[in-house]
Amino acid sequence: MFLGDVVGEPGRKAVIEQLPLLKQSEGLDFIIVNGENAAGGRGITPRIAIDLLRAGAAVISTGDHVWDQAEIVDYFPTEPRLLRPLNYPPGTPGNGSVVLQTAKGKVGVVLVQGRSFMQPPLENPFIAAEAEVARLASDGVKVIVLEIHAETTSEKIAMGRMLDGRVSLVVGTHTHVQTADDTIFPGGTGYLTDAGMCGPEESVLGRSIESVVWRHKSGMPTRFPVAKGPVRLCGVIVDVDLASGRCVAIRRLSLPLPEAAPSAEPGV
Repeated sequence: MFLGDVVGEPGRKAVIEQLPLLKQSEGLDFIIVNGENAAGGRGITPRIAIDLLRAGAAVISTGDHVWDQAEIVDYFPTEPRLLRPLNYPPGTPGNGSVVLQTAKGKVGVVLVQGRSFMQPPLENPFIAAEAEVARLASDGVKVIVLEIHAETTSEKIAMGRMLDGRVSLVVGTHTHVQTADDTIFPGGTGYLTDAGMCGPEESVLGRSIESVVWRHKSGMPTRFPVAKGPVRLCGVIVDVDLASGRCVAIRRLSLPLPEAAPSAEPGV
């Protein structure tokens, strides 16, 4: 299972509570969670990363907000299961991919960040992804999940098409809006343009409706506090043939949950 961007305290509390239940009810072997908005809606802290891993996440990915919490920089070298985009320049703390040994074999996870309308502009994600997937395959890794954290649908679809037959799943993140194009490409790669978010449902991308609307109407800067109210968990669940690495089934997850306790976090 892959879960989309976790937004603030409501999102992360819901994910931490639900991961053990979903693991059992869905028979999950491996869970990836994008945690780049987990700390007040911007970035992730070491404490939050530890909590998500303890709850059942095998790997935590990030994106363009990866460095928003200063203390995470020194944490990256200590935790290989926390990924930053692969296409940062050499010498950047942390790693953009990881291979974990599971009871059913090796699973590789690769994270790249797109360039269209994204800041900061990073190295070419297509070249980086292709090289890293080839490296993992040469090491005998059959099951590979690639996440592309990007703004445009065309960039994500192009990544999926390029890697069709070479990875088990290509899934997009960043827009916080789940797309309805889950499919299996001809070469056996599962694909979803955007997994969506795990956060407050009555919101604008997880943020307070009123503040975001005011920003659009006035053009004036303002804070965007994380919204309150019921949470929805969004992501994708895939079945993979271990011998070939091909995706044999894919379905979107969109799970509404009851309203969580009020958030104590400040807006960001």
